[in-house]
Amino acid sequence: MSGLTQQLAAFVAAPDFGPQYEEACRIARTGFTDTIATMMAGSTEPVVGMLLQHYEGFQSAAQEAPVPFARKLLPAMYAACINGTSAHALDYDDVALSGHPSTVLVPAILAGGHVAGASGLDALRAYVIGYEVWAELFGRETDQYHLKGWHPTAVLGTVGATAALAWLNRLSEEQVRNALAISASMAGGMVANFGTMTKPLHAGRAAACAVEAVQLAQLGLTAAPDVFEHRAGFLNALSPAGQVDRERPAAGLGAHLRITDIGLAVKQYPMCYSAHRGIDGLLDILKREKLKPGDVRKVTTVIGRTQASMLRNHAPQTGLEAKFSMEFAVASALTAQRVGLNELTDAFVNRPDVREQFGKVSIECVDTQSAYDPAFSRADRVVVETSDGRSFDSGEVEYARGDPKLPLDEAGLRAKFADCLAVAGFDDAAAATLYAKVAALEKLGNLRELF
Repeated sequence: MSGLTQQLAAFVAAPDFGPQYEEACRIARTGFTDTIATMMAGSTEPVVGMLLQHYEGFQSAAQEAPVPFARKLLPAMYAACINGTSAHALDYDDVALSGHPSTVLVPAILAGGHVAGASGLDALRAYVIGYEVWAELFGRETDQYHLKGWHPTAVLGTVGATAALAWLNRLSEEQVRNALAISASMAGGMVANFGTMTKPLHAGRAAACAVEAVQLAQLGLTAAPDVFEHRAGFLNALSPAGQVDRERPAAGLGAHLRITDIGLAVKQYPMCYSAHRGIDGLLDILKREKLKPGDVRKVTTVIGRTQASMLRNHAPQTGLEAKFSMEFAVASALTAQRVGLNELTDAFVNRPDVREQFGKVSIECVDTQSAYDPAFSRADRVVVETSDGRSFDSGEVEYARGDPKLPLDEAGLRAKFADCLAVAGFDDAAAATLYAKVAALEKLGNLRELF
């Protein structure tokens, strides 16, 4: 029997979507909608401007793709990098597989699909293929990439997006195999860079590398035919403890689509998802009990160890750092009764009344593991103790709002889309027009009509 690399290539070259096809495309469309929203909102972040300046200096004969918020065309690889970085810049993009699938898949598909003249339906199909390959690799690891220092969005996303583009460009099975193996050598991204401009660049570079890997494979560049299963290959090299399953056949890949089981969690707060269940629990207590900052003596948050490792900034100084701080999440909830785009700014983080709350926060870790994502505890919990001796317990919070188990409805998705586009300077009419196009993406004859 052929090895894992060949099995993945065979699936991408001739995918079988199985009976869950329509549901998979619906979830993929949500991914496009949410990512285009966060991409537009993130376009005002300094890191995006830096990349625009960097890539505009390159002269290239390569075919171009749009950077819609900048209203310009750039070579597809650069467009994918900028759009991916922008989509992840606010940490507001969707979540699954211990990472952010859409922030890599969508920008890569938008860029590669624009060049190829692909239809909206083919873009959705490509997304599903990329997600399935990503999920297949993710499901083989029993340990936590984050604790080793790997950012799963960057390392697994590069391969997943390459699979999506390989199918979109109708590569042969041999070309697909080479493209996937090329992308495996391009993948990288360190958790140490969380809370800096480089974290969103991980997503941008993953999308860009996918474009480049497919282009190189089309030119005939060769790569290892066993890059995923080899003892010195991708999976073993990344594995935190070397316990990754490199031998199990990828039987039934595509016959039952993982995307319909796992889905996408649409974020309600523009910060690390590790804090979201705690924010939900705390906001519920504050609203129910009508508590003010002065009423609260202590807030204990109970989360998983991997979550705590990502929430590394205990006294953040900037909005970027605050995205990875449970102390800030609590402080924002206490002082503003919300944790939104307006709060994730340097000015708000450094307000004296906000910083005063940091010392009230205690983080306790548990070793339980969620059945749907092993990077998270089975449930989070928040306990609020007041100055007059009362105590309020959120109880176990197993799912954050926006999770597939507590999904955002169409009105909620539309509202987030509109808010994000307002940040990017779009008026209501322009935002509504773009939303309508994305909401009916499968009817779009050519991605070039999207922007």
